[in-house]
Amino acid sequence: MSTYFDWNSGSLAEGLHCYRTGQFFEAHEHWELVWLTLAEPEKSFLQALVQISAAFHHLGRENRIGAISLLARSLRRLDASPAAFCYIDVESLREQVRNWLGALREGEELPGAVPDFRVISGS
Repeated sequence: MSTYFDWNSGSLAEGLHCYRTGQFFEAHEHWELVWLTLAEPEKSFLQALVQISAAFHHLGRENRIGAISLLARSLRRLDASPAAFCYIDVESLREQVRNWLGALREGEELPGAVPDFRVISGS
């Protein structure tokens, strides 16, 4: 991995805190600052996280179609990533995004908690 991802300090940590406390727009803003500095493949991966956060911001504003579109785009990016990447459990995240996307598309009961960006060892 060409870029060190520190989820314990700086903009990544601030974004993670905002995301976990339901401040999705703010999380998106923090992560976008980092995203602008990255090269591939980290750039596409972080863009997926930005899109997930933006999707939940849209959902909070009752824009279901926008949320579906952003989750679908984020999932395509996540599918291009290995099971663990940039110290995030991507496999678990993909499964959670798929569950949310399916429920939103089918009009089913929503899964409850937003997808968890579980940080794994190394950060």
